[in-house]
Order: sequence, then structure tokens, then C-alpha cells
Amino acid sequence: MAPETKQFDDDFDHRFKIYRELMDWKVEDILLISTQYNAWIMEEDARLSERIIHEYRGLNLSHPPRLTWSSSAAEALESLGRQNFDLVIIMPPIPDMEPFILGEKIKQKVPGLPVILLTQHVLPARFDMSPEVTRGIDQIFFWSGNTDILVALVKNTEDRVNVSKDIEKAGVRIILMVEDSPSYASIILPLLYKEIVKQAQAVMEDVVNEEHRLLTMRTRPKILLAENYEDALHFYERYEEYIIGVISDTRIPKHGELDSYAGIDLLSKIKERRFDIPLLLTSTQANNREKAGKIPASFVDKNSSTLLAEIHSFILESLGFGDFVFRSPDGKEVARSSNLRSFENNLYVVPDESILYHWLRNDFSRWLFARSEILLATRLRPANIDDFSRDIGKMRQYLISNINARRKWRQKGVVVDFDAHDFEPEMDFIKMGKGSLGGKARGLAFATSRFHRNQEINRKYPEIRIYVPQTLVITTDGFDNFIEENNLAALSRTDITDEKIAKTFMQGNMPQWIEDDLRAYLLKVHYPLAIRSSSLFEDGQIWAYAGLYSTCMIPNDDLDLEARLEQLMKAVKYVYASTYFAGPRAFAKRVGHHIEEEKMAVIIQQLVGERFGEYFYPSISGVAQSHNYYPFSHMKPEDGIATIGLGLGRIVMEGEKTLRFSPKHPQILPQRSTVDDILKNAQRYFYALKIGTMVTAESVLDEEALLEKREVSDALDELPIKLLSSTYFPAEGIIRDTSSGNGAPVLTFAQVLKHKTFPLAEILDDVLKMMRNGMGCPVEIEFSVNLCTGPECLPEFAFLQTRPMTARAEMTEVDINQEDIDQAVFYSTQSLGNGIKDDIADIIYIKPDVFEAGKTPRIAMEIGKLNAKMLTENKKYMLVGPGRWGSTDRWLGIPVKWPEISGVNVMVETAHPELNAEPSQGSHFFHNVTTLGITYLNIGHSGDDFVNWDWLTSLPVVDETPFLAHAKLDKPFVLKADGRTTTCVIVP
Repeated sequence: MAPETKQFDDDFDHRFKIYRELMDWKVEDILLISTQYNAWIMEEDARLSERIIHEYRGLNLSHPPRLTWSSSAAEALESLGRQNFDLVIIMPPIPDMEPFILGEKIKQKVPGLPVILLTQHVLPARFDMSPEVTRGIDQIFFWSGNTDILVALVKNTEDRVNVSKDIEKAGVRIILMVEDSPSYASIILPLLYKEIVKQAQAVMEDVVNEEHRLLTMRTRPKILLAENYEDALHFYERYEEYIIGVISDTRIPKHGELDSYAGIDLLSKIKERRFDIPLLLTSTQANNREKAGKIPASFVDKNSSTLLAEIHSFILESLGFGDFVFRSPDGKEVARSSNLRSFENNLYVVPDESILYHWLRNDFSRWLFARSEILLATRLRPANIDDFSRDIGKMRQYLISNINARRKWRQKGVVVDFDAHDFEPEMDFIKMGKGSLGGKARGLAFATSRFHRNQEINRKYPEIRIYVPQTLVITTDGFDNFIEENNLAALSRTDITDEKIAKTFMQGNMPQWIEDDLRAYLLKVHYPLAIRSSSLFEDGQIWAYAGLYSTCMIPNDDLDLEARLEQLMKAVKYVYASTYFAGPRAFAKRVGHHIEEEKMAVIIQQLVGERFGEYFYPSISGVAQSHNYYPFSHMKPEDGIATIGLGLGRIVMEGEKTLRFSPKHPQILPQRSTVDDILKNAQRYFYALKIGTMVTAESVLDEEALLEKREVSDALDELPIKLLSSTYFPAEGIIRDTSSGNGAPVLTFAQVLKHKTFPLAEILDDVLKMMRNGMGCPVEIEFSVNLCTGPECLPEFAFLQTRPMTARAEMTEVDINQEDIDQAVFYSTQSLGNGIKDDIADIIYIKPDVFEAGKTPRIAMEIGKLNAKMLTENKKYMLVGPGRWGSTDRWLGIPVKWPEISGVNVMVETAHPELNAEPSQGSHFFHNVTTLGITYLNIGHSGDDFVNWDWLTSLPVVDETPFLAHAKLDKPFVLKADGRTTTCVIVP
């Protein structure tokens, strides 16, 4: 038996030697062509190198891939001439060249170099995707904020290159995927890779040691992606013996044309040759299920809200890195480190011979490279023993000092992993979990990085603290764990009320790791907190999802730690629950997202403000945009616009009475031009957090229990109002910029905007410019200001949030001439949108003769009912009404929410004597309008604008409610919107 055992041992060792040779070609150098913002996302939030090591260590990498970033086509082509790259990722927009042309030039310069287009929006069906146009791009993927796609595209590129050699050496298996849609490929491909890794890890539970585990995992099945019938059949015929399953779309290109039956033909042919092979047919047409059954093959409807779950089920049912170990020269372990902190601590105590042993082998730099500590590793690697005169003590101190400096430095302006034993409240930005930060937190983390790297703004304003409040993010895997452990996924597919969804989530148990980490966090944090959403799709460059999810605020001042913990967990659960609320569901449906794809990260952020008696609030809250859609006087669009108010930011984001100004021209205030205007438009209410009172876990969800809408007149003795108010003297009919005297205080912000006691306009101008340059597009930011007086008091500007504004650069020219205006029934010089629409024949309008400002909530409900009917009939429509759409102040406009207008295609705001509201700009509602491509007209704030009410009210009415009429035209009207001039006409 000994020979057999010997032979077995030889085969065993030989097998692992072969595994070392697998996945021989690796993506080690990636050229990323993108804006600064997109590059930062992939490095910080996606952490491409770190994610590959963490999730797939040993699959193909001994060192992490290196990312080289270029911000233009010219710079990228120059880089290709200097350095060898294994993969190019183009992430539009690219400022100086179209991506497909750039792909061709890359192929001309380096033939055979893989080039991937990672787009942030689905290419329209009308887009020319012919081989002549796309020949410079190997594959197109869709970036939705899910970091898994970044790993998947690298893995898939490596699989295509390594598949033939690895099959020849070890007979690895293949899953063949046939899909021509970048959006669906970007959903399914990451799921396949995650499931394959999970399976490989499960199989490896009984291998002999960690090294063998990692080497064996290199035998995991590969995935080959084909985009047409011919390529799919070629792959199958070449690797037939090794293919363990096929997933194919139904409608794929065949002979250069889309063929509705090509996927069925492919799977039928494969089934004829191998009766036992698992097959999955996918389609957007549910009636193809029957055709799949005849093959036979499993079937998944792409429109299903359970798409991912069904594919996951098919994979399960049908298909089936480590610590640094300090050693002595003889190989004996003397210490072990799992992170930089323990690494630094061990460096103090390990023997000299161990330091020398690892130094001579470059083990220190190698381990650091693997952990993506590129800067530190690059610094350590060139040093040799002679640099320290062979003094081991000096070498040790060099290591310790560099590790310590790096540890402290990396906590500034970057995202730090939460460690219950290592947490310090001074850390800027911390995350719990290994998932994505989500859209809102991603933007906030990017801002933290920008402030850290651009110290000139702090040098310019030395007497003001400009900062991002301390922020903790529970990443999306916390949401995944919560949903899975409490079996809540089905709620994404129900139509139950928001209240019932919230109640169900409140009854769920928080994953233990989140509860433990939050308890450790609260042990050191005692200031008020804002708990905010950060979903994957939120604050994206294409769709904003702005204001659709929930936010909670808690005072966090209970003496009982467990009580504070319970309050915080309730708030987190409520944010989780809002993922499945009606508003996000309606918005997702409108933009073609599956709500099941959505994942929620949660931001826990220090609430900015000061305590005044029983209340906590900032002096100023506001929102600012780097692009002003409605410039007037000598303002320019690029001068930007800001809206500010006293107290918490809810007053601004929900469109109540506030003050609007341009940071470049803070003294031009059109609604404050006369004393009467100032008195009429001055802010009279503000929001504050109640503090110092008993708070129960249940009251966390009750805004009225924690937030109070206070009258400005009730807080005249509080410092912010004293610093921001002027005084009205009725007898003289004048307003003086002072809060003293016998007159009536009026909130004007004159001390800040006019007399510059705090340089708010200048700071906003600088911050907007910095963020716009970093993100490569116009931006919107949210902020708060704390004012104070006294020698030891430092005023604060707190940066709370950033999001990209809707891109407006790629505009086709739309000409509107005088003839168009003469024939128009609607004309606006303050509109949003660009292009021509000629497919709308339905108009829902508020009847002008029966409108009552006090009935606006009822009108919103009636709009919701008609909207639901229009959705059922799949009809686009135009909505016309007075005041500001989406305002929470019923006296400023119609307080509709997204589910009530989710089918609208054109919106018109008209003037009305009972509603005195400025055009929408800066609110969450307005931001979603712009990102959805809804054409928006404001009519009545310019003397040239008009609505032909006689024409509108004469149209035949096909449906009506007490306040609404639904008119139907014989043929669609023609809408022309010129985004360059903000002019729009509607011609019947």
C-alpha cells in the first residue's frame, strides 16, 4: 500500500503545482479613462484592487492590479505609448473624444488590447451599435454604482484570455452566457461570479492548508460571455466537453440582425447534442416561457421583480488572503498580524532575525502591495540593509515610523474601516461592512477627500472651520444581511402601504455584527445624529432618487447606552424600510430599474448645530448649485445659485420660504427689492431638533416628537436670529441692517450676504468650483453654518452632501423662431429640457375657475388617481397647474409626491395671485424632475411668457374630478425646448 500512498502524494503535489500555473495571464495594469470623480469612485468606494484580493484572493492574483488614471483621450493615448497595459476601461464622459473613436485609436496603437466601455446610462435603442461604429470596444457594461461589476469585468477579461490554456492544463469548467444587452449583462455577470466564488469556498473547506485552498480555488469555473449567436455556437463547439451550463437571452443577433428566436435555436441545438446540460432562457417576453419548456430549459422573465433571485435559484439548483505571519529564519511563526495596527504593534516585539529575514525577502512590501497600500509599499521596497548600516534597530524604527505615519494619514480624507477596538471619534469618515457606500455617501466621501487634498481653501479662510462632519456609513451588505435574516425580500414585490412596510421592518432583528459595532460607536459618540439614506442609485449622474428615502434625527443624549442604541437601530431600520416605500418603487419603475437591484447603505452623521435651550439647530442651512437654470440681470448660468434658511435644512429642501441668491452676486435679490417684498417673503418658521427631553425608541419615527417647526418670533433672543436679522421700523417704513432698536426683527441674512460678517457667498463659490472640477460636471451641494462670537469661537461651514446635476452639455440644437411663438399655446422663457416631443396628446390641468389654494392637498390626491389611470393605459401626459409642484407648503403650490405623478412627461407651473412662489430650483423634487428628462415650464414670472387658457379650456374633456380636467387632443402637440436659451413652446 505504501507505493499507492506515495503515488497519491506525488499526484497530489503535482496537481497543486499545475494549479500554480493556472490563470497565467493576469490583469496587472489597468488604464482607466474617466473624470476625477469616476476614477475616485473606483479607487475609494469600489476599491478594485482590494475587492479582488478580499473576495477572490488566489483566483488569479499574487499582486493587486495597478490603476493608472487618465482624464482625457490625449493623456490616455500618451500613456499607452509609455507603458504596457493589460486592460483599458473607458468611463464616459471623456471631454476630448467620443468613446467609440477613442477605442479605435487605442486598438490602432495597441492591437489586441482589451477595451471595455463602462457607461453610466443605458444606450438608447436608436444608437448606432453596428460593428463599424463599435469595433474599437470589446465589451460594454453598465455602471449602476454596484462595485461587483468592477470585479466581474476584470475576471471576465482574464477568463477570455486564460480559458484555452487552463482547460488544457487542468480541465476547468465553463459557464456560457449569451447576452447582447449591456444592462442585463451587468446585472447577471456579477451574480454569476459571486455564486461561483461562494461555491468554490464551500468545496475548499477540507483542503490541507490555506495555500492549497487558494491554489485550488483557481480551478473555479470560468465564464465566457457571447453577444451573438455565432460567437456562442463557436464557444460551445470549441469547449463543449467543459461547459457545465448555458444562460442565453432569447432575442440575440444572428447573421448581423436581431433574431427573436436565435436564443431558442441555440439552446435547442445544444440540447440535441447534450441532453443533460442545464439551460436557462431569459427574455423580456413572458410568453417565451412555453417555448423554453419545449427545449426543455428553465426560464426567467427579465421584467420580473425577482430576476436576481430566480437566476440565483437556477445557479444553486441546476449548476453545483490572509494575515502577515512573522517568522524566524527556520520558518517558525513568532507573531501574526491581520491589519496595519497589529502589524505596527508586532514590529516592536518580534526578534531582530525575523525583521532581517522578511526584509531580505521583500515580504513587508509584498504584503503591503497586496493590501493596496501602494504608497507605503513603494516607499519601503527600495530600501536595503546597507541604507541602515546593517543596524537592525534602525530598520525596525524605519518600519514603525512609516507604518504609524501612514495609519494616521490614511484616516484623513479617506474611508476608514470601522474597528470596535480601534475607533476614534476624530476619524473623518468610517464605514461598517464590506459592501458599497451607496450614492450619497460616495459623494460625501469624495468631498472629504477633496477637502483634505485641497488645503488652499482652509488657508484662504483661516478664521473659519471648513469641514465634513464626522460620518459613519453602514454599507450595503448590512442591508442585505438584515433583509435575508428577517426574510423581508418579498416586501419589494408588494403594494402594501409605507406604514405597514415600516412596521414590519421595525419588528426585524438587526444583524448582530451591526448591533455590536453600533454599541461600540455610541460608547464614544454623544452628539446629536442624523441618520440618512445612501442607496446604490441615489445621487447618481443620471437619476438622482433625491429625497425619496427617509431621514431621521436623534438627540443621542440619553444617559442609558442601551436606550441610545435602541433609538439608533430603530432609525436605521426605518431608513432600510424606505427602500421599499411607494415613492422609490414608482421612481424605479419610471427609469426601468428593478427595485430588487436596489441596496441601501445608511449614513450616520454628526448633526451640525448648537444647543439653544431645549432646541438644537444650525444658524444657516442651505443648498447650492454650480449651474443656475434661471439667471437674471447680469448673472450667468455658471455663476451658480444658493438657497438658504435658518435652522435645519428641511426648510430649504421642501421648498418653503427661504432666501435665494447667486454666490457671485449675493446682493442681487429680486424678491427683496422693496420693503414690502422683504416683509412678504421673509422666513417666518424654522425647524429645530428637540433636545434634553425623554426620547423613546418609538418616537424616533415621529417627526413631530423630535422636530419642531418654530416661529422665528419665538426665538428672537437666540444668537443665530440676532446675527441674521434686520429691523423693520413701521413708522419710517424702512428696514435697517441691525437687530437692535425698537422695531420688528425681520430675517434678512443681510449681515452675512451684504456686510460679510461670515463670507458665505465666497466660500460657496470656492467650494462649488472645487467640487465641479472634481466631479467633471455641474454639482449640487448641501451645507450648514454655525455662527458664533467671541475670541475662542470658530465659526463653521459644514459640507453635508454633494450630487452631480443633470448633464446638459450634450444638446442637439433646437431652433425656436417667431412663427413658433406666434402659433404657440404655451410659451416659457424659463424652462428645462432640450429636444422635440411630438407624442403627447393628453393634458391634465387644474381648472382655473375652481382652484382654491386651501384645497391643494386634495388636488394632489386627485392628480394621483388620474396618474394611476394614465399609467394603466400607458399614456404620456402633460400636467398644468399653479404655483410650485412638489412643495410641502400647501400655500406655495401643489404638494404632490412622486407616486402621484410618476407617469408625467411635461410639467407646467403657472402664476396665480394666491400662490407666491419662485420657480422650483434646489429642492429634491426639482432635482428628480431634471434627472428624469421631464420637460418643465415655468410660466408667469416673465412678462413674455403665456398660456392660452381659452384654447386649453375649450378642449374636449374625457375625464374630470372636482378640481381637474383631462383633455384629449385629436393629434399630439409639438413641444420644442431649447436648453441653451431655456425657451420652450408648445404648438397644437
